[in-house]
Amino acid sequence: MRRRPGPQIRAVAAGAERALPGSGGAAEHSPAPAPGPSTAQQSRAGQSGAATRGASGQSARPRLPRRGPHNSNSNIRRPFSNLSLPLLTLPGNAYRGEITLDGKDPMCDADNPVRLQFEDVTSAAFKIKGGILSTPCMLSHLSALTGMEVYLKQDFLQFTGSFKERGARYALMELPASQKERGVISASLGNHALALSYHGKLLGVPVTVVMPIVAPMMKIQSCRQHGATVVVQGQDMAEAKALAMRMARDQHLAYINGYDHPHIMAGQGTLGLEILEQVPDVDAIVVPVGGAGLIAGIATAVKSMRPNVKIIGVESERCASFSAALQAGKPVPVSGGPTIADGLAVPTVGYNAFVTAAPLVDRMVVVKEETVAVSILRLVELEKCVVEGAAACGLAAILDGQLDEFKGKKLVLLLCGGNIDTTVLGRCLERGLAVDGRLIKFSVTVSDRPGGIAELCAQLARFGVSIKDIEHERAWIASDVFSVSVTVTCETRDMDHANELKEHLNKNYTHTVFPEMR
Repeated sequence: MRRRPGPQIRAVAAGAERALPGSGGAAEHSPAPAPGPSTAQQSRAGQSGAATRGASGQSARPRLPRRGPHNSNSNIRRPFSNLSLPLLTLPGNAYRGEITLDGKDPMCDADNPVRLQFEDVTSAAFKIKGGILSTPCMLSHLSALTGMEVYLKQDFLQFTGSFKERGARYALMELPASQKERGVISASLGNHALALSYHGKLLGVPVTVVMPIVAPMMKIQSCRQHGATVVVQGQDMAEAKALAMRMARDQHLAYINGYDHPHIMAGQGTLGLEILEQVPDVDAIVVPVGGAGLIAGIATAVKSMRPNVKIIGVESERCASFSAALQAGKPVPVSGGPTIADGLAVPTVGYNAFVTAAPLVDRMVVVKEETVAVSILRLVELEKCVVEGAAACGLAAILDGQLDEFKGKKLVLLLCGGNIDTTVLGRCLERGLAVDGRLIKFSVTVSDRPGGIAELCAQLARFGVSIKDIEHERAWIASDVFSVSVTVTCETRDMDHANELKEHLNKNYTHTVFPEMR
């Protein structure tokens, strides 16, 4: 069942909508506002032509709270609010054209970054509400385990399985009519491509997606089923994006960046409005960070309405690009490796996202791969939620002990996506069981005479251990020819049970090896 926005959000969104004549939205009959001091207001005024005023001489736009370091009501010390960030002085939210001849995306310009405004988010909330599911934010069984009042915002329940639908729908709706006819293009490994394809079909906008050859076949097929033109080319995302940019320029298509496009960020920010409506007294919101578009949108919405709510960003240790950008004072490329949280593996955060999020984020946390695997396991076992690695990073930060200051407080964890490949899910669950001490592997040297392996199995049975796999090796062992090396993979109850088994085997067998987790 869809939830209607609360009175406060409805009033703000309706006011913003009346003041924002869109290039493709549903409220183009409303009068335009007078140009205001913000980038977003200048854009909308310039987009609609001459501004008109009411009989009182006041602008039709409601006075919305300023956000970030300009918000005089904020008493939070944010460690990144003193960054010196260049801002765009041209209209910030209007569609600004196609890819230039030198290959630049005018909507994501490193030299002229756009800072998102609160009214951008409320406008997005008003316009997309008919096509996006308002997902539940429910109290979690994990609360007892963590000592915190944990709520799970389950945005993996969107039709295509991720939060990406919010920004994709808004970006498509805000295109000029002429560009809607020509269509859009983007490069993506999966979630953004799925969201664009699905909502492009619903809105009648032609969509082309370029996906690298490493993209999951299931997602490639799903995009085609939604009617998108899918080009599978490029060894990685960098090559796929370069091809998509060339195609955008040559075919006059609008390139929609999956995390740094201003309308994408505004759409993602609607999650923040929903969270405040569902958990009004939340103390902190934990947001996975890849390209930083999601945290930029959520922080803009939340800090404008509830400046005391903490915004915590979480990254994988394999690709901590936002943390690196904060240290450098600007987006910088980082080298990363394969990660369970592949949705967060963005080597350089977005320029628009960075200038928006950097002054608003209270803290960044980096989590380990093995903790992410355990978090996926916990969510499956305790919440019956099958999520991808990126969505499990918030819980990983708690299980890793990095958010202990919120013991006894209310936290919202954002489960942002559930599009995990089934084979990867199996590996993650096994890795989680191994880290949890419930799946162990060891090698032991036993007698090769009749009954040697049987005795080992009998001891394991008496210990309450379930054998999953067993193999023996005679040739490649250094002991006598009357011995055999047996490698066993087995299930135990927990880490204590595993340690008891190790102690028992070390006491009864001379050569016993338990491999270290790597």
